Parts: sequence; C-alpha cells; structure tokens
Amino acid sequence: MIRVLFVCLGNICRSPMAEAVMRDLIEKRGLADAIKVDSAGTSSWHVGEPPHRKTQLKLKEYGISTSGMKSRQLKNDDFEAFDYIVGMDSSNVNNIREMLGQPEHPKIFRLLDLTSHKKDIPDPYYTGDFQETYDLVSEGCEALLKKIIEAM
Repeated sequence: MIRVLFVCLGNICRSPMAEAVMRDLIEKRGLADAIKVDSAGTSSWHVGEPPHRKTQLKLKEYGISTSGMKSRQLKNDDFEAFDYIVGMDSSNVNNIREMLGQPEHPKIFRLLDLTSHKKDIPDPYYTGDFQETYDLVSEGCEALLKKIIEAM
C-alpha cells in the first residue's frame, strides 16, 4: 500500500483539494486498493473543519467529492506512516521538515516540483482564485500519480 499525504497551512483549501483530486484520479484508474491519500495542515487553526466552502464548490464543478473530509494537523507519526509527504508551497515544505525533524528527505517535496512549473501553488484563501489552484493541483496530482505508478 502506497500512502500519500498532502500538506498546506490550514488544511481547508489546497491540501484537501489535492487529496480529493488525487483520490478521484486513483479511483478512476482502479488503484484505490493500492494507494491511500490523506491531507493535513501545518497549523491547528482549522482542525476538525470541513474543506473551505469555495474548495467544495470548485471540486463539485468537476464531480469530485469532499464527503467526510475534516482538517487535521500534521503530526510526528506522519513521517513513518506516509511514503510521500507533499507540500503545496516552499513555506509548507520547510514547516513539514522542521515539524517532523527531517531537514532533507526525498519523501518530502513540493507538488509542483513534479511539473514544468516548479513553483508554489498559490493559496486561494488569500488570492480568491480557486480555479488557478484547482488547475495547478490537478496537474501536480497527475504528475505524482504517474511517478507512483512508475515506481510500483
């Protein structure tokens, strides 16, 4: 079983969007028994809350469910529990490394590092552009799934 954890700051916009998009891609490819996905935030601000309303609306446009998803904070056990810990931006990756005590580890990386963009995914909580976030998350998830499948 391959386990993937997406991480952003509050775990209500970008990382739950990535979790939902990746879960959808995995199910459509018949890989739900081989790959599990979760998301977390580096802060505790929104623990227990569902994804942001506009995140839910954007995903609904594409027929992607957020049912049952609740925000949680990154915890030390996550380093051992997951094969891939994927940050949405450089700040998240730095916080993940610091929180997990892993200054450099190949399982911790930024989602768009797997694409030609090689940049941060903007936080729609601040930008208001949930479509841009969705487009970048989708491209990153496709690239990550390709990487996982090639490694299986």
